[in-house]
Amino acid sequence: MELVNQQVLRKDNTLLAITHLSQLLHYVTGFGGFIVPLIIWLTSKNNVEGLDEHGRSIVNFQLSMLLYIILCIPGILLFGLGILGLIGVGILGFILPIVNAVKAANGESPSNFLTIKFI
Repeated sequence: MELVNQQVLRKDNTLLAITHLSQLLHYVTGFGGFIVPLIIWLTSKNNVEGLDEHGRSIVNFQLSMLLYIILCIPGILLFGLGILGLIGVGILGFILPIVNAVKAANGESPSNFLTIKFI
């Protein structure tokens, strides 16, 4: 009897938490908050249990934040309401990766607050 294409997924909650926290690279370096989690997700999604779900959540969250930022820029010209939106996106983009990292470390599913499902 031959087993073909049978992989054992390892459970690595630390990698899941690091993947979520790598989104904060936007605040430290100005870039990398989308690229680094995307690379981790694409290279390890078939080896780590739950990384596919968390990776999709991260990519959807980052794309949603980008869309909200793009929508807030014209709003600056309309009574300055876009500035409030940009502040909200900045706060949300800082807090939700930390909350999801704690959830990932505990083995829970990520929060999809204000996240549009693209993939």
